[in-house]
Amino acid sequence: MTTMSSSPFLDSQFRYVFIPVSYIVFFILGFISNLYVLFVLRCLRQFKAMGEIHIYMTNLTIADLLFVCALPFWIDYYIREGDWVYGDVMCRVTGTFFFINTYGTILFLSAISINRCWTVTRPLDAASSDSRLRGIIVCFFNWVFVLAMSVPVLVGEGINVHQKNDNGPKNFTRCFEGYQNRINEKKQILAVTHFLIIGLFFVVFSLIVICNILILTGVKRRALQMLLAVVGVFVLCFLPHHIVQGPWALAVLEIEDGFGHVKYSETTRQLLNDAHQITLVLMSLNCILDPVVYYFATGKFRGLIKAHIKKLIPCTQTRSYHLNQPLTCIIVLRLIAK
Repeated sequence: MTTMSSSPFLDSQFRYVFIPVSYIVFFILGFISNLYVLFVLRCLRQFKAMGEIHIYMTNLTIADLLFVCALPFWIDYYIREGDWVYGDVMCRVTGTFFFINTYGTILFLSAISINRCWTVTRPLDAASSDSRLRGIIVCFFNWVFVLAMSVPVLVGEGINVHQKNDNGPKNFTRCFEGYQNRINEKKQILAVTHFLIIGLFFVVFSLIVICNILILTGVKRRALQMLLAVVGVFVLCFLPHHIVQGPWALAVLEIEDGFGHVKYSETTRQLLNDAHQITLVLMSLNCILDPVVYYFATGKFRGLIKAHIKKLIPCTQTRSYHLNQPLTCIIVLRLIAK
């Protein structure tokens, strides 16, 4: 834990209402939707319909649930106006869950996109390979990579203590905020880390765009819809954050000289910080948008969703049939096969 208060903390007051309200909605919808996704995937696994892409979906859902489980702590943090009361360990753990969700989601969405692109552009090669084994191997390396990247978040210092304002008597404990009073060398290391992560993100994003270009030559409309859904999640949830993240990091760190030294006006610094709070919320939105991607990912998953919807809202033509049948995995899979 670091305790310093020589430089004021760059804050955005609107976030103490905007972020907790958004997170409460994300927690409710994200918890329900991701548990439902696990139920659907369990049905597919039970009847040996668990292909490579379903393996990616399962792991992505786990990453989303890790983040959703950490949301109550972050909701309380922002309700308290940025005062963390759960100790350094829980700060680092919940911060790690946030990191794992963000970059685990990016990697697993990329794996889903590459799988669909390969299936459309090279159908014979895709059909002749062991897709289940490939899915397990890709997920293993994705988790190893994400967990390795999250180690510095888990073992480093998470909280910083300082006064809320220059004359305030109360100390506030910030979780993964308030690094402006670190020594110059440590701030430069933080800046380099931010820019490396940003660079990796744009490499992956470029790969997704290439997949979309390649899929345009195919004839699978559903595969194209899925890839467009993935791009939509990237553009809405992740792209704004990684565009703002670099300039924002330099604005809040206030590196005195050398690499990363930029002289922003106070107005620019405030605008960057305000924009950063908004992009954090957009990035968290992925936990409820990922199930939308699943809908376009495979016909079996989509058929199962449609069967459940028909059970809840029976259509006129199929009312008597559906109301007389129990909602079980067997019945649903029979509907899918039709």
